[in-house]
Amino acid sequence: MTDSPGRLNGRCLCGAIAFTIQTPFRPIIACHCRQCARWTGHAVYATAVAPERFEIVSGESELTWFHSSKSGIRGFCKACGSSLFWKPASGTPISILAGTLDFPTGLETAAHIHVSSKSDYFDIDESVPCFAEELSDAMAEKLAVGHRSAAAEG
Repeated sequence: MTDSPGRLNGRCLCGAIAFTIQTPFRPIIACHCRQCARWTGHAVYATAVAPERFEIVSGESELTWFHSSKSGIRGFCKACGSSLFWKPASGTPISILAGTLDFPTGLETAAHIHVSSKSDYFDIDESVPCFAEELSDAMAEKLAVGHRSAAAEG
C-alpha cells in the first residue's frame, strides 16, 4: 500500500487486517458512550467514509463483526482483538477508529458526543463542541454538508 494524497492506510495491531480509505473523510468525532468505552477501554475517536471509499486490502478473513445494539455493528480483528470499525445497522457510512490509521492523518476532532456518559478519570478539551448525547442537528448537518460537498469534489 503506497500513500497518496486523498488516501489513508490503516491496520490492526497484529497487521493481519490492512485497509485504505479514500477522501472525503469526516472529521473525527469522539464518542464517550458506555458501549464505546467498554469496547475499547476508553472513548472512541473515529472518522467515517462512504462504503465505496473503504477497502480491506488484506486479512478480510480475520475481520469479525459484532452486533452490539439494534443500531450498530462493530468490527474487530479476531487474531489480535483490535477494535477497528463501527457502522450503523443500515451499513453506511463506516466509521474507522482513528488510532488504527497510519500517520500523518491530517484529521481534527470536530465534536465530542455522549459526554454525559464519559468516564471520570479524564477531562475533555471544551474548545471542541461537546454534546451530552448525540450531535446537535446543526453540527450533524455541518459535518454532513462538508462530507457531501467534499464527495462531489472527489
